[in-house]
Amino acid sequence: MTIDEIIRFVSNLEGVLALRPGPGDGSPEISWGDTFFYYSPSGVVPNATQPFATIVTKNYPGDEKSRLDHPDAFRVNIAAGKESFIRWTGHAPREAAMDIDPSVTDTVIAHPVYGSAGWLAVVNPGQRSDKTTRELLHKAYDLARSRYERRTGATSS
Repeated sequence: MTIDEIIRFVSNLEGVLALRPGPGDGSPEISWGDTFFYYSPSGVVPNATQPFATIVTKNYPGDEKSRLDHPDAFRVNIAAGKESFIRWTGHAPREAAMDIDPSVTDTVIAHPVYGSAGWLAVVNPGQRSDKTTRELLHKAYDLARSRYERRTGATSS
């Protein structure tokens, strides 16, 4: 899977806003080149909502062990919910986990920084994790849409 394939897949889901920060848009420079996915039928970045998935293309402070400083390295981060987290990691988000190399590629792991919040991650998804990554992204989308509908009283058509 390439970054563009992931962006197309998620962006094709109804009501998704894909935010791609870059120079001149007022976003912090560290976020340039990354992608943030929100459920936002209005097309406006929600004020009090986190993205349901992101793609990061570089190491962030405190996350250097992911080794995203290599050419073509990227990580998909997914808020697919507690059940999915437990299914893929074997433990609840706030429980201690095995020490897993956060730079391992094509494998679903607990996010190296936000795993305790239930986020999953896949560095350079490939043949082994392509289907699973898509399923987890769709699950995260469904959860984000449900939260939106509860907050706004809207319903899906």
